[in-house]
Amino acid sequence: MTIYKSIEGKQKILELYDKQLKRLHTAYSDKWVSTSFGKTHLIETGNPAGIPLLVFHGGNATTAYNLLFCDFLMKDFHIYAVDTIGHPGKSAEVSLSARNYDYGKWAGEVISAIGYESIRCFGGSFGAGIIAKTMCAAPEKVKRAVLYVPSGIKNAPAMNSMSMLLPMIRYWITHEDKWLKKCMLPMAVIEENITQDIYETAKRSISYAKVKAGMPSNVSERAMRRCKAPTLVMAAEKDCLFPAKGVLPRAERIIENCTTYLVEGRRHMSSLTEEEKHMITEFLSA
Repeated sequence: MTIYKSIEGKQKILELYDKQLKRLHTAYSDKWVSTSFGKTHLIETGNPAGIPLLVFHGGNATTAYNLLFCDFLMKDFHIYAVDTIGHPGKSAEVSLSARNYDYGKWAGEVISAIGYESIRCFGGSFGAGIIAKTMCAAPEKVKRAVLYVPSGIKNAPAMNSMSMLLPMIRYWITHEDKWLKKCMLPMAVIEENITQDIYETAKRSISYAKVKAGMPSNVSERAMRRCKAPTLVMAAEKDCLFPAKGVLPRAERIIENCTTYLVEGRRHMSSLTEEEKHMITEFLSA
């Protein structure tokens, strides 16, 4: 079963994917690995002599867009940026459940398939939730982790994001850009935070792919305590999906080796400061 609404829609998403990849300032190559869940595609880039780092993108986004966001990691890390299985990109079109630990099992298999017993991981939103699931399902595979505005730790009730539903429905009906922007605003505070790359990636996913509404569910404390990897959890103060006031206290409680950081005054979609980029790089390099 395809995750795309049409063959033409898939082509439009992959056209943008390839176009964004060409804007990277670092050489890259395609890498394919096999897992029991399906064939998985990665982009290998960054510093070949750097520290190995597995990078996960957000939900209904792509690894091409995410690499533009993660350009500050290119100098110090040998990056493997994975296309999440069942999401827009070049991995198998096999939808996994976000409610169990299948994403964690899949990620654990990816780590083995690219040749590592364990590896450092970085991801935001849905991607951070995948890392959290991996820390439970395959704890020995995660060497260090940074979870940015993460799902899977303490998700807000669904009603917190209801303000995005009506504009989304109106966009599906009218295909008018103003409704898509209204849908995204609760995550961005102001329209200026919705960059052209974010907007184009979201627009093509929503228009041409079968949107995955469910985020990785909250992991259990018992399962998470199996992972001893040093973990930095960064949550946004005004995030309507994963608010810091819920995420950070629970992260400190359930993750044994945890450092937390409050992304002050910002929502789910926001830019990292230079100080925050440095903090992430230093934490992952330790």
